[in-house]
Amino acid sequence: MKTDNVIVDKTKAFAIRIIKLYKYLTDEKREFVLSKQILRCGTSIGANEREASRAQSKADFIAKQHIALKEADETCYWLELLHETDYITDKEFESIYAEANELVKLLVAIIKSSKLNQ
Repeated sequence: MKTDNVIVDKTKAFAIRIIKLYKYLTDEKREFVLSKQILRCGTSIGANEREASRAQSKADFIAKQHIALKEADETCYWLELLHETDYITDKEFESIYAEANELVKLLVAIIKSSKLNQ
């Protein structure tokens, strides 16, 4: 279901991709520790964006954006570990990491813009 909020849509699509990665890691690679970490932080980005869309104030909105940014950056870290330990291939890594990095950049831009308009 698409909304009029680009970041909410992008983070939800990313969360779905992370869930599929989690299934692959647990079913195919039999990896349960790193996969749980990436599932937690990779899906949390969208959850925080959904919360931010209903923020009670500008400060609440910015705080939720900061949490989403931290989760996105943590997701990048777990993706790097999965790649460097050969759980995901170069091709798999490059694709999903680029998407995670795009979310980081978008969140940074949203936070900067929100602070300027505060």
